[in-house]
Amino acid sequence: MLDHRQILRNISECRDRIDAAMLRAGRRDRVELIGATKTQSSELISFLNASGALTHVGENRVQELVDKYPYGDRLTWHMIGRLQTNKVKYVVDKAAMIHSLDRIALAQEIQKQADKRNLVVSCLIEVNMGSEISKGGIEPQELEAFACALRAFPNIKIRGLMSVMPKTDDVANLIAMYRRLQRLFQSLAEYTVDPQAVDTLSCGMTNDYEIAIAEGGATAVRLGRVLFGARE
Repeated sequence: MLDHRQILRNISECRDRIDAAMLRAGRRDRVELIGATKTQSSELISFLNASGALTHVGENRVQELVDKYPYGDRLTWHMIGRLQTNKVKYVVDKAAMIHSLDRIALAQEIQKQADKRNLVVSCLIEVNMGSEISKGGIEPQELEAFACALRAFPNIKIRGLMSVMPKTDDVANLIAMYRRLQRLFQSLAEYTVDPQAVDTLSCGMTNDYEIAIAEGGATAVRLGRVLFGARE
């Protein structure tokens, strides 16, 4: 992990780059910066919690979220990795948003665990824009049917979409995928129970977050290495 002063500089620089990307796109809304803290230490969480430099953090692994959660009582936690059904019970009352809803079996378990706790859980539908076998997410053409099926789960509030783009040097193709994702996001509200709740497009990571904002309309970016350095 980098020293705290460097982390603060990195956060500030990324916020400047986010603002510049929004300016290029003529946007006047807000982009949430989510610190992706996979494999980072509880000490880092404590620092972020005390400094207020970041207010949103995301974990890929359930066990890490559970272990670090007590150190970040002022932070808003996000579950940004693939979620197994047998792990839902550990995060449903901790994560303010689950970014990786991509199958009915997972929706059923979230509904079950949320109902037990009298919670309504904010979720994003994960879309696999590159049709990569190694990644979770529904296929883009499945969005309407999947979103409509989720109307059957009253304890799930669909807030938007999430995607992890393929790693590529083909910038034109990447931009095309982001623009398609944005169109899917814009269509999502008509398939949901609460169209007004659809407000989050979570996309863009260290290598492509400026493109995600300027070309894809991202409202949340998930940044790890560019903020905190190499994973521990």
